[in-house]
Amino acid sequence: MSMKSFRPLISRRIVCHHVPWRPRPFTTANGLRQYQQPDVSEDEDSKGKEDGPRWKSTIWKMFESAATTFASLAVLGGAGYGYHLYYKSLVLRKMEVAFDPGDPVLDLAAPTPSAKNTTHEDSDVERDNAAVAWFEQPEQQTIDAIMSGQKKGRYYLLIGEKGTGKSSMIIEGMRKVDANGISMFDAHANQEIFRIRLGKALNYEFHEDYIGSLFSVRGPRDTTALLDIERAFNKLEKVAMNRRDKNQGPMVVVINSTHLIRDDDDGRDLLELIQQRAEQWAASNLVTFVLNSDDYWVYERLKSYATRMEVITVRDLPKPKAMAALASYRARYFPQETINQEKLSEIYDLVGGRINFLSRVAKSHDMLNMAKLIGQNEKTWFLNRCGILGETMDDDVMDQQKYASCAQVLAKALVEKAKEMDNPYDPEIGHILPSFPLHEARQIMTRADFIEQYDHANIFTIDSSANVRADSVPMMNAFKEICAEPNFDQHLNETLDRIAAIESIGRTRELTFKDLWIEQNGTMRGAYEAVTRDARGREVGKTEFRVKPDPEPEEEGEGGAD
Repeated sequence: MSMKSFRPLISRRIVCHHVPWRPRPFTTANGLRQYQQPDVSEDEDSKGKEDGPRWKSTIWKMFESAATTFASLAVLGGAGYGYHLYYKSLVLRKMEVAFDPGDPVLDLAAPTPSAKNTTHEDSDVERDNAAVAWFEQPEQQTIDAIMSGQKKGRYYLLIGEKGTGKSSMIIEGMRKVDANGISMFDAHANQEIFRIRLGKALNYEFHEDYIGSLFSVRGPRDTTALLDIERAFNKLEKVAMNRRDKNQGPMVVVINSTHLIRDDDDGRDLLELIQQRAEQWAASNLVTFVLNSDDYWVYERLKSYATRMEVITVRDLPKPKAMAALASYRARYFPQETINQEKLSEIYDLVGGRINFLSRVAKSHDMLNMAKLIGQNEKTWFLNRCGILGETMDDDVMDQQKYASCAQVLAKALVEKAKEMDNPYDPEIGHILPSFPLHEARQIMTRADFIEQYDHANIFTIDSSANVRADSVPMMNAFKEICAEPNFDQHLNETLDRIAAIESIGRTRELTFKDLWIEQNGTMRGAYEAVTRDARGREVGKTEFRVKPDPEPEEEGEGGAD
């Protein structure tokens, strides 16, 4: 076949169309219809061509997921940081509200709902009712100046016996300014309770309402109460600086019953923290601290580091003011009754010028009987705490009897000093209670650690001048009655002798040789033999000692008298 015959075939165009492979059905011998499987080797080239686009799509999806995660975290972090800033500003705003006019203490102390916020715009009747409930003491003007912010640059310690009206004067000073810029709370021996009361007074939650706790984040509350108190003072400092920038006066923080803080390491740390803040803020006119205490030990602790502290001593009222206060109280509760000066003087002789006692007497129908009952209660309190047992006491109660006998010794010394005083009672001033300096009182008791316990138990008191005396006039009258009882001195001496004997027994060691006391046929037969040897171990001597029997008593009548 020649080449010419192939030309038409070569010149023709051959068009091939790709037809996708489809499995062809076929019937098996069993009559089942099946499909032919594709040849895997035919698609290897096409798979190699598709690897590139698949790798690019995977990278794109990874980038998209990362961007989504980053955006979510950014939104969450921005929202959390924004909430944190909002929460910090909210804490400061809430603390500023705590020093706005009005205070829960005024609501609790108000005798009537209409008298809790008596201001100059109130009616005369309401102001008179509120004024009758309180008799102004000499220290009231100083307290008013502190509460109104006129006295600044100092922090103050009010010290005095229980019932002299310290808290009442503070509340009265707060009422006059409607507690504007003032916050007050009571101290407690437990630091956790102290922390809660401080937070309530400052309107501060110590981050306990922080939303981060929902995500199981370890919050700032997982720490000690002392650190929480430090954080509260840090927030208070910011609020005080904002008020100073607005040309407002210093804030006043009143800590009532400071003596309830325990005199231990934790209590001293807390008191030191408060004093450091009080010194710093008094110097910068930010916050004025007012500490109210019934016990001397608080003053003794603060005295060591005090540079800007001012002590305000609150004492009993003198006789003229005490009688006027009693008449004022009585007129409030019994308006129709008139009291003569002789009866007022007789009641003063029994209870003295203590505001608490005068108020209790004025509320009673029989004032004279109530005054005697107060004196009897003080005597019972002293005997229950410091009663002595005499020479028959058991050695197990020796520690308690040491405490009681020291109190009895000091009470006796005060009674004897009252007898030696030229003028223990002045008709114009009233009672002048005998006292000893603190170091002399410790010498009289021969103990230095009991006096602060007596002060805390309201048996004796220590003033800011470190003088020790009876806690009140009824307590001093109780001392006189007890020391005037028959055989009191003998009973006290027997107690002291018994204590000394028990202590002597405790310090004495007895050595007994029991073999010496062997008795045979009425004769002591026990004996010890000691052998003495030289350096070479040779016996050089012996020593024997035995019990010598008692000599027989001589019969009476053998020897006649000349």
